Amino acid sequence: MSHQSELISTDINAYLDQHERKELLRFLTCGNVDDGKSTLIGRLLHDSKMIYEDQLAAVQADSVKSGTTGAGTIDLALLVDGLQAEREQGITIDVAYRYFSTSTRKFIIADTPGHEQYTRNMATGASTCDLAVILIDARYGVQTQTRRHSFIASLLGIKHIVVAINKMDLVEFSEETFQKIQKDYLEFAEKLNLTDIHFIPMSALQGDNVVNKSDNMLWFTGKPMMETLNTIEINTDKNFTDPRMPVQYVNRPNLDFRGFCGTIASGVFHKGDPITVLPSGKTSKIKSIVTYDGDLEQAFPPMAVTFTLEDEIDVSRGDLIITKTRPTVADSFQATIVWMAEQTMTPGRQYIIKLATRSVPGSISKIDHRIDVNTLEQFPATELHLNEIASCTVSVNAPVVFDPYQTSKGTGSFIIIDRLTNVTVGAGMISGSSDESSFTHVTSEERCARFCQKAVAIGLTGENSEEAALQLERKLFDTGHAATILENQDKSQAGHIEILKHAGLIVLCPGCSENSLDMQFDTEKNSYERILVSLKSQKIIF
Repeated sequence: MSHQSELISTDINAYLDQHERKELLRFLTCGNVDDGKSTLIGRLLHDSKMIYEDQLAAVQADSVKSGTTGAGTIDLALLVDGLQAEREQGITIDVAYRYFSTSTRKFIIADTPGHEQYTRNMATGASTCDLAVILIDARYGVQTQTRRHSFIASLLGIKHIVVAINKMDLVEFSEETFQKIQKDYLEFAEKLNLTDIHFIPMSALQGDNVVNKSDNMLWFTGKPMMETLNTIEINTDKNFTDPRMPVQYVNRPNLDFRGFCGTIASGVFHKGDPITVLPSGKTSKIKSIVTYDGDLEQAFPPMAVTFTLEDEIDVSRGDLIITKTRPTVADSFQATIVWMAEQTMTPGRQYIIKLATRSVPGSISKIDHRIDVNTLEQFPATELHLNEIASCTVSVNAPVVFDPYQTSKGTGSFIIIDRLTNVTVGAGMISGSSDESSFTHVTSEERCARFCQKAVAIGLTGENSEEAALQLERKLFDTGHAATILENQDKSQAGHIEILKHAGLIVLCPGCSENSLDMQFDTEKNSYERILVSLKSQKIIF
């Protein structure tokens, strides 16, 4: 019986009180396909007695049906791989979260996919974690996905890494194999911002060095996995020196109360502190720090609180409340972006940039370089594909407030949202302000990406050409494209077409059939709907 079960059976209130005060550690498991991530989590839950009897019985039954294990044993990975597709393929696809606790800590585990096509899922799971467990198959050593996941963990500011060298039973628990893999990993990690790395040889399937020390590897003098998770120091990871609170909601239940709600992103706020609201720059003092359990004298991450202020100043959702140290306010910044969509990202295309609680239109104005996560080499790029990572310049249509990601995750990270589908297509970590001296002329490729079209001149002939031009212009405008009608066209006005095309526009020329046009349509044979279909099929509009 676990310590929770004993306390629950004797004094439930004492258990709840003790559980509430425990420190929370969020960690993720990552690595190559079939390195044993789900099995490791299953072993942690099983050996620490964190599995309900009916859940264990169900997994035992599923193990027999699937035939994945021998008689009398269970497939512990089934405790985590919950999707039918995961069980059928024997791989993790989605990020699965599991919860357990010990006498000193509460844990949230994110079991992330190992396959390269699910790298975006891994980045999502890692974004809130304090620690990463990177599994390596002892038979194969450091692989491409090991480097990829280590780089992403470093990129996301995870300070603690546990390298679990798994399946040691398949290499006869060889110390030499363990040391070689450790040496290879450290050589790669020198290029990353990783300062706290722990190596543990283990067999998740047999339980060696997971919860209990292994009798098969007496040469290893370090701590097993569970003890490492219980004792690793995370209190100093958060930024308590730069107070930041993004305003999420203005609470006005009646005329006598006006509070500003949000989650403390960094720093410590005290009652009576002078504050500044950005980007407006208005100032006041904290009158009270309100919570459901009563007023507080101070608030710190990750507390969700409500501030009331001594002065009636204009504060709204998306603003940032700070005290002494000031973040940057600008309409452009440098960031490292992980692209998460099937649709290719091209500079200039408009998206919604959501930074903390503020959402503004913007675009990736420039890709500075793409990063090869295997070698960390930098390469020039004109577009980003699914799972690619690049250093970019981001421009937004209104000033935003931010810190470097390494200083404050809450005010230094953002997501990129497609304006039409409302799908999150990318995530970014801000490195600093952009260099305005590096700005260059707008290129035709950038205009093409911004308007989602190619600049062309279209001649329309026939008796209905003017009516078709009006209908076509309206339909293009309604679908977000930029088009204009150039009437009474003649050869002396051919220069006007080039000027309009240089601006990135689709130029509609009714009653014109001269040589300077890129394409022509007879409106007697082609309605404006058929012309639109033709433009899409030729990728003039997209």
